[in-house]
Amino acid sequence: MTKKKRVIAIVGPTASGKTALSLPVAKKLGGDILCMDSMQIYKYMDIGTAKPTPAEQAAVPHHLHSFLEPEETFSVSQYASLARQVIDRVEVPILVGGTGMYLQSLSLPMDYGAVGGDEGIRKKYHEIADTQGAEALHDLLKQADPLSAARLHPNDVRRVVRALEVFELTGSPLSAQKMPGPQDAPYDFQIYALSWPRETLYARIDRRVDEMMKDGLLEEVKSLRARGVPADAQSMQGLGYKELLPVLDGTMALPDAVNLIKLRTRHFAKRQLTWFNRDERIHWRTLDRLEPLIEEICAGYENADAALQPIG
Repeated sequence: MTKKKRVIAIVGPTASGKTALSLPVAKKLGGDILCMDSMQIYKYMDIGTAKPTPAEQAAVPHHLHSFLEPEETFSVSQYASLARQVIDRVEVPILVGGTGMYLQSLSLPMDYGAVGGDEGIRKKYHEIADTQGAEALHDLLKQADPLSAARLHPNDVRRVVRALEVFELTGSPLSAQKMPGPQDAPYDFQIYALSWPRETLYARIDRRVDEMMKDGLLEEVKSLRARGVPADAQSMQGLGYKELLPVLDGTMALPDAVNLIKLRTRHFAKRQLTWFNRDERIHWRTLDRLEPLIEEICAGYENADAALQPIG
């Protein structure tokens, strides 16, 4: 009987201090940090994504940062595939980031249900996604299986395709089957999220945005445009990037754009909190006493053998 591999995840809203916590944990455990942020995966986008600095990345092994060209698109399923390869390869994997869809993709089996597959059907739906876009594919699922469509993000193309495949093969929606839960996860997750009073978190966000501007965020956006990255690229939809494009066009004043970044980032943090609050596996902690929290996480990992869940 094998046991599930233990994976630490440090999650939470933007500007909550995930990097500050993850680095000492990784150093103490000899762990590897895996990016779990949908914007830090892009090259040349360092300031606006609050990417770990070169010194921080050199202090412990980092994976899945800055590997994608900013013109490229990237799906949740692609992330899951790459992240699983790293998790299975390194000794102590530590996921760090605030993209809830990425955590969910690693928390569920790769396939839903016991229905077999059909390569021809999958190819057909993947071609629809490639030619018409993920939203068009998701619209097909809304018609066939509204419940699954409501649960699956349009960018999670692989699972949307799987749901459509099951419906086409069986005539019955995937949502009618027993869906996997956290107990079916391929890994044994030890998840921590950092909690702050709402107003304190918003103040941290405002300070971070001000620091980004001082560090040259506007110049970073200007450099991306000079590289030819289109305004409608997936990467340029990130907070801090799309708001500054009108400044470069001369259609918005810089102070107004900065205020808009702060406002939208606060709204984004609120959505992140809503997402993570639904996950009962998460241990919410404050960062006011860093050392005891580091000790708690490391002790939980090192004493995990007795708690590991058997597979099969």
